[in-house]
This record gives sequence, C-alpha cells and structure tokens, in this order.
Amino acid sequence: MKLFIAGLDTETNTFSPMHTGYESYAENLIAHGDATSRPLNCCSAQLAVWRARAEVRGWHVAESLCAVAEPGGVTTRSVYETFRDEILRDLATAMPVDAVLLALHGACVAEGYDDVEGDLLGHVRALVGPDVAVGAELDLHCHLTERMLDQATLLATYLEYPHTDIEERADHLFRLMAQVLAGETRPVMALFDCRMIGTFRVHEQPLRDLVDRMKAQQGRDGILSVSFGHGFPWGDVADVGAKMLVVADGDGRQARAVAAHFGQEIFAQRHRLQPDYLDMDEALDRACAIEGGPVVLADVSDNAGGGAPGDSTFLLRRVIERGIRNVASCLYWDPIAVRLCREAGEGATLPLRIGGKIGVASGDPIDLTVTVRRVASGITQRFGQVPIAIGDAAWVSADGIDLVLNSVRSQAFHPECMTALGLDPATRKLVLVKSINHFRAGFEPIAREILYVATPGALQPRFERIPYTKLARPYWPKVDDPFAEAGT
Repeated sequence: MKLFIAGLDTETNTFSPMHTGYESYAENLIAHGDATSRPLNCCSAQLAVWRARAEVRGWHVAESLCAVAEPGGVTTRSVYETFRDEILRDLATAMPVDAVLLALHGACVAEGYDDVEGDLLGHVRALVGPDVAVGAELDLHCHLTERMLDQATLLATYLEYPHTDIEERADHLFRLMAQVLAGETRPVMALFDCRMIGTFRVHEQPLRDLVDRMKAQQGRDGILSVSFGHGFPWGDVADVGAKMLVVADGDGRQARAVAAHFGQEIFAQRHRLQPDYLDMDEALDRACAIEGGPVVLADVSDNAGGGAPGDSTFLLRRVIERGIRNVASCLYWDPIAVRLCREAGEGATLPLRIGGKIGVASGDPIDLTVTVRRVASGITQRFGQVPIAIGDAAWVSADGIDLVLNSVRSQAFHPECMTALGLDPATRKLVLVKSINHFRAGFEPIAREILYVATPGALQPRFERIPYTKLARPYWPKVDDPFAEAGT
C-alpha cells in the first residue's frame, strides 16, 4: 500500500483586518515533506500518527507540504494556490497511490475561495480518480460543506474542546481508512444542519453526555464515525454553522437517521448549550468577591485562536482603573514592546506603550512604567500534547500587575507561557487570559474559579448580531426556531 499525506491548517475570521500571508504560515510551520521529522504541532502531529501507523503495516508513505498559520484574516489567493499546487505536484509525482490523508482545518477562507478545503479535496479527487480513498481530519470549528463530502471518502472532526484528542482522532481516521483499503467497509457520509451558530463547551453538560454517547456509537450497528462540527461563527460563508456528520458502512439512510437523531438532540438543548458571558465589571466584581485564588478570567473577545489580534487592552484598562492588584495576564501580542524590553534589559524600569496597535477592536494602547523581570526566546506552551511557540517574550511588572508580552501571535493555552519566564500565576489573585476555551486544559488545575468575559474586542459572542452577508438560511439564536421559520 502507498499512502500520501499532507496538511494545510488555518482558521479564518473573515471580519479580521489582518490578512494571512506567507509570513503568517512561515512563523508557525511550512514543511516541504519533512514535517514529521521536525518538532510537531497540532497539524503535523496528525501526519506523524499516520506515518507511524502506516510504517508499522509496511506501507510506503509519501509526505508532502504541511503548512500551518495562527488563525487570522483571509488567506491571500497566491499563498493558498501556491500551497495547493505544491500538494498536487507532489501527489502527481507519488502516483499511483492507494489512499490520501489530509490534515485540514475546515474553516479556511482564501481570496476567491470560501471553501478552501472543498477546493483542495476536489483537486485531489480529480487527480487520483474515483477509486482512491481520500480522507481528511478537521478541526471541530469547521464549515462542513456538501462539496467536502462529495470529494472525500472519509471525514472526521475532533470531538473535544479544548482539542485534547487530535492524535486520537487521527488514529481513528487511519483505522477507518485501513478498513476501507482492506475492503471491509464502504463508507457513506451524511450531514444534518443544526441551524445553530455559537460556541459550545464540551466539558459542560448537556454536551459532555452527548459527545460521550457519540463516541460510544462509533463501531456499533454499522456506524463508523460520528462528528459534531461546531462551526466557526466568525466566518462569513454560506455554510457557517453547527452540523452533525455521520459515517455509516454502506447505508446512507442509516447515516442520515443517526445524524438527524444527534443533531435534533443538540438543537433541542440549544438554550442550555448557550454559554454565559459576563461584562467586564460583572466579572471583576465576582472575581474579587471570591475568597482565595487564582480566579481565571477568559477574555473571549481577544482570542488569537479565533483570528483576533491578541493585543486588546479593554480588560487590562478596567483593572487599572479600578485599582485592582495582584493580577497576572497573558498573552499580549506586541513585538515592538518586547523589543524595547529586550533592548532595556532585565531589571530595567522604563515607560512602555502596550497593546492597542492593530485597530479599533484592540482598544487604545496603555502607557505604563514597567520593570522588566525577564526576557527570553524559545518559550513554548502546551496545546494538547504538542508545544506551541510564542516567540520572544517579556515579563513586565507595573504596580501589582504582571504581564507577558510576546512576538508570535498566540492565544494562552497553558501556564507554561508564564512559568517559563519565572511568573507563577498560581500565586496571583486574578489571572487574565486571552482565550475562549482552550486555556481550560492548562489553567483549570490551578484555578479557584473560571469566568468568561465578553470585552469589546474582535470576537463578539453575541452571535445574533454578526453581520453575515452570505448566510441565506435562518439560524438560532437570531430566531428561536429556524426550522419553523424555514418551513422545514
């Protein structure tokens, strides 16, 4: 057997003012066929799983491009087409192949391509023909489209959020692919559109129980795989929204029935699934009233993992205005401030302008007199099992407030982005993190309590107010029952 593997992964906030170009990929990963021999990230780790499983079986593996960028604005046309064409050239060179496995995101938008993954899968299918098995692993924040299903043999998303099961789902997809190649199964995929837009917390009920039952359904009664695609709300595309994906063995009717069963159950729970967000003063009042600490406050509106700049100052400014002390906060994407700290040196005290550099959604910059506690390079933080680089970083202090500034845009995943600099967030009363939910895996073990804060940043969690231009169907929460509204 011969397996072809490649990866292309970024999440696109079409409302972001920042384009995603070559440099955005280069500072994360662009590997031309050797990603599995380098330090792994969330995308290349999937390729490493597939290579390892294939080689144990004695298969030949042809590895192509693996390109990853931090979520941001629309990918430029030239960059996407260059990456796509490299994958297709490598695939043509590797032909004939028995199977193709791709590590994709599912919510990538490029100039001229609202459905990047569907476009790539379509070109792959045209090259390999109708009989070669083609599979892809997707982030659960994906736009599941009929074009993807038409062009692929198998699709599966992560099930956990935070994404602690990336490698597990890669193994799941490989095992399904191996069954297809052995002639043991004939996958048929079906979608159910839940008509919902939002962010959904898998660790909380009732979704925790639903996801556990989805997992239990896999491998039983002819159901091969079940995925809940949460969707990515800040993508202005026709297919935005939550969808249920089911893969059955040869029975399309069964796949549709199971997808509808789980999808309708999710829709029925929609009001319970809607997360609570506090405004800034509500969150600070509640946090300060809690005995002990640390209390972790998630600034969900400035999550770099959703394409936000990661340099907003709204919550920090309110902390300063209220005179709150014993606070630590991360990560502030501010390469200019990091450079000034590096030039001044550890121990230096200097006036520093922090954040507020990208646009209106970043707020105004904050001017502080800070002391540089530590400056370092090569700092990483864990995302699941893989280390994520944050670039050059500086820990600065100003009147009872400790901040971590960094040069490579990233959300806060793990306390390691602070402890690696010598800052222990577990000793602080309040810890402010720029993230929507991925921070939980690392910060929950040290947190007295966790609060979610809707600041005036780039990722507004009021989904009924997002100004979509390409979504034609009604959706919750803009209308309470979009199925009735659509007459279905």
